[in-house]
Amino acid sequence: MSDNVRSRVVTGGTQRSPNRAMLRAVGFGDDDFTKPIVGIANGYSTITPCNMGINDLALRAEKGLREAGAMPQMFGTITISDGISMGTEGMKYSLVSREVIADSIETVCNGQSMDGVLTIGGCDKNMPGAMIAIARLNIPAIFVYGGTIKPGRYDDRDLTVVSCFEAVGQYSAGKISEETLMGIERNACPGAGSCGGMFTANTMSSAFEAMGMSLPYSSTMAAEDAEKADSTEEAAKVLVEAIKKQILPSQIITREGIENAIAVIMAVGGSTNAVLHFLAIAHTMGVGLTIDDFETIRERVPVLCDLKPSGRYVIVDLHRAGGIPQVMKMLLVNGLLHGDALTITGQTVAEVLADVPDTPPAGQDVIRPWDNPVYKEGHLAILKGNLASEGSVAKISGVKNPVITGPARVFESEESCLDAILGGKINPGDVIVIRYEGPKGGPGMREMLAPTAAIIGAGLGDSVGLITDGRFSGGTYGMVVGHVAPEAAVGGNIALVEEGDSITIDAPGRLLQLNISDEELSARRSRWQPGKPRYTRGILGKYAYLVSSSSIGAVTDKDLF
Repeated sequence: MSDNVRSRVVTGGTQRSPNRAMLRAVGFGDDDFTKPIVGIANGYSTITPCNMGINDLALRAEKGLREAGAMPQMFGTITISDGISMGTEGMKYSLVSREVIADSIETVCNGQSMDGVLTIGGCDKNMPGAMIAIARLNIPAIFVYGGTIKPGRYDDRDLTVVSCFEAVGQYSAGKISEETLMGIERNACPGAGSCGGMFTANTMSSAFEAMGMSLPYSSTMAAEDAEKADSTEEAAKVLVEAIKKQILPSQIITREGIENAIAVIMAVGGSTNAVLHFLAIAHTMGVGLTIDDFETIRERVPVLCDLKPSGRYVIVDLHRAGGIPQVMKMLLVNGLLHGDALTITGQTVAEVLADVPDTPPAGQDVIRPWDNPVYKEGHLAILKGNLASEGSVAKISGVKNPVITGPARVFESEESCLDAILGGKINPGDVIVIRYEGPKGGPGMREMLAPTAAIIGAGLGDSVGLITDGRFSGGTYGMVVGHVAPEAAVGGNIALVEEGDSITIDAPGRLLQLNISDEELSARRSRWQPGKPRYTRGILGKYAYLVSSSSIGAVTDKDLF
């Protein structure tokens, strides 16, 4: 047994009796002191539809833990709704919340010496925040996803929250009426669950299933369906078995497990944010992973799933077509998964997938056959060049013109860029630069869904490029490049771009280049001065002081001492 609450209180004696008394007050009886104590990190919140159904799942987890012979101890953790904060100053707190979630789960589980932890999350940062905590703790753990939202319907088409952002651009460009705009808004989000395309939440839940830290099929279940609650109860029972067998996260979150996750991210057309989050998870677990490893895996893994934002289908469609196990089996039989990687069930990946068909079911085209993929190679490309010596991330799925050279349109914030787009001041061929939105400069590395969706809505998605040291929503697509590192706030070359400069984005060539001479670049650098921090107190001030480059995951505990 580990050094835990049970080892301190079960032996009795006057020195330990206060501990036992406190636990009796929360429901422990004499026999319960011999049971494993398991935390339930409950991300329930009515702030967002992503998390509003989670408390019911937490109660099912509690039931499952008790029936399996454990003593559940429930506690809360926070969430920020990315969709609600998008395009506002509040979005600066989104990536910060990943660290708050990780810190809070670590603090409770270590402070109370838990034997294991079941974490339940919904909105985007819940998943990586929980997994970073799990990696820090290295006690038996399982992740339960709150589930995806079902698609909204309007004008005989499926809707997601991204439909609303794009509709704003369409309305501003005179392409739709106000009636249509309001119809989309009123119908896009019909109930509980996380955003319904292969956006960040569903990307991370799928990746955690692929890595073996969640149960098979659980990552694509709808939040409101009964099977989601049933799966949560089953996850609790699996976790108790993992505690008995001492199956630890360090045995699952390995190089092989992370490579399996990245392969699935590529195959399903997942979010650019997955790069940032898995770099952070790997850093926490001490697994050697670099941004270049994503490019290596991208080159050999095809995009098999036709999913929004750039495709046609939503996650409930993927679930009906066989879910993540079907995608994994196709990768496995084609030599692109580590079949001997361990999962939280105690089985290997190959054993979990043994009864899954080698090919996707007939009569559907959500998951494409191996010989007819959506794209022959993965969609998350790592671009480098004099504008991103440490790297940047481009989502190249759905891009008709993967190479663009054009004049820079420079903006010092997301808001000023959005005003220009909605005001009709951006022209075909322009390359938009949004800077000082990185981890330190923002701070918080805001997602640029409002500008990118406005570009799509205005009909400029195939003719305008956009680069930023900020991030993109999982709902973003088009010729966009984010996570540019080094960022502007620390003197990265993106800070030296001037209005009208020629910039080249070359996705096939993996190049992000400012087309000026080295001499001119050097002269500009000699004149550059760092700006004052936007925040000097509170959590944003602390975050800006501690956070690392996005090229290593924007972690806050890199080389502290």
